[in-house]
Amino acid sequence: MKIVRFRYDGCDRYGALEDDRITALEGTIEGFVPAKGAEAIALGDVRLLAPATPSKIVAIGLNYADHATEGNRELPKEPMLFIKPSTAVIGPGDDIVYPPQTANLHHEGELAIVIGKTARNVAQSEARSYVLGYTCANDVTARDLQRRDVQFTRGKGFDTFAPLGPWIVTDVDPSDLALEVRVNGEVRQKSRTSQLIFDCDYLVSFISQVMTLLPGDVISTGTPAGVSPMKVGDVVEVEIERIGCLKNAIAAPR
Repeated sequence: MKIVRFRYDGCDRYGALEDDRITALEGTIEGFVPAKGAEAIALGDVRLLAPATPSKIVAIGLNYADHATEGNRELPKEPMLFIKPSTAVIGPGDDIVYPPQTANLHHEGELAIVIGKTARNVAQSEARSYVLGYTCANDVTARDLQRRDVQFTRGKGFDTFAPLGPWIVTDVDPSDLALEVRVNGEVRQKSRTSQLIFDCDYLVSFISQVMTLLPGDVISTGTPAGVSPMKVGDVVEVEIERIGCLKNAIAAPR
């Protein structure tokens, strides 16, 4: 199933997408059912929103060996966690705002895990049962601020720095999916999720033993080599096999 969050006729709803038609859903991210009497709506008639509204995004640094190499960093012995705030979330088609505080704004295309039920101290063997599905993410980063601050909060926490979408796919195996990032059509990053140092099940288990993951929370699993600058006017696409393509433009502050 593809789960979308959308705005139609002034209301924000969840829906199930099939063949470019959306059927509205009722309930919460912990459990959806088809809305009674709902008629299918054409995908082109709605505005897609970020498919999840997380309380937090737990992101993973240096989770592809080639990305660690390009940053002259040692491979981590355990997942390196940092938090992106919920206020950074935007959806497909929304603008990424280029803040005046940075002169080096980078894309980081990533596979994202969307949690479906409260997860605490989860065994790795049970991790999949806590996952609603998977989506695309862009861990937008002010690289100069990240390097200056050492820790990641400011460089990765600006409003609009966490695009998610275009939808959540519930029935995909995340272990070996092609991931590609393009800027203005030019391929900048290309890899497969089989190259993750710490895979999705391990991450769910590991993080849940540090902090409680709530329904709708997102784990952004890390980015491969090829991160590079973006400028105002650029269009960045994060495409993941069997999931979809997340597309955003870079805009100047308004």
